[in-house]
Amino acid sequence: MSGLSDLRLRVGLLLLALLGAPLTIRAQTDEIQVYDAEIAAPGIFNLMIHTNFTPVGRKTPDFPGAIIANDSVNGAAEWAYGVTPWFEQGLYMPVYSFYSTNQGATINGFKIRELFVRPHAHEHKFFYGLNFEFSVNARYWEDRRITSEIRPIVGAHLGRWDLIYNPIVDTDYTGGLKGLQYNPAGRVAYNFNNKWALALEEYDGFGPLRGFVPHEQQFHETWAAVDRNGGFLNVETGVGVGWSGGADRLTLKLMLSRDLNSHAH
Repeated sequence: MSGLSDLRLRVGLLLLALLGAPLTIRAQTDEIQVYDAEIAAPGIFNLMIHTNFTPVGRKTPDFPGAIIANDSVNGAAEWAYGVTPWFEQGLYMPVYSFYSTNQGATINGFKIRELFVRPHAHEHKFFYGLNFEFSVNARYWEDRRITSEIRPIVGAHLGRWDLIYNPIVDTDYTGGLKGLQYNPAGRVAYNFNNKWALALEEYDGFGPLRGFVPHEQQFHETWAAVDRNGGFLNVETGVGVGWSGGADRLTLKLMLSRDLNSHAH
């Protein structure tokens, strides 16, 4: 009987832990980027390759079977097409992991993106936009097969300085409006010229709108990034340091982009 009682106690404790566990703040991500309302010109195809390496990260899965963040290399091929001066159609295919300690190399799903912006955002002091993403996920990438992101974009060009904020909300289509997760991102950049910029970025995960999770379970990462635009490739690279219990301690990112066709003359 003692063995049965011990088993019941263990099962009871496990159920209590599951019931009390917060919603996932941030799983692994294919894209670490603050949107600035810049889009491809009409008729232009653009390809951006995202690659993120987490040398010092979370060593336990965010949910059973999830890709472990520590030592993982994740990314996506982001295809974009300029439809009008204010609308860009995007597709992330595939979303993938080159490596993770528990899953190896994997295909993690795909995303469809609809991005609406103030036309020619770089020409305006104040700019804005709204991005929608619809994701189909492998069950080791997200704990829900279907998820979505709503990403407002607000920002200002103040001389050589850029101030940008993306108050992002994510949903897995459970819990209605109260189930929305607040995962904002922000960026302050100094442009040395039209090619080089140095930026400080912040990525956060607070939990559901109905009540943020305790600070020690939240996701907070601060990044230093460098942009180089022009030439054969546009490059953004950076290093991020996590400073909360739900974040990875060290992450590196590299984004390479290029227009695949040019304007007809």
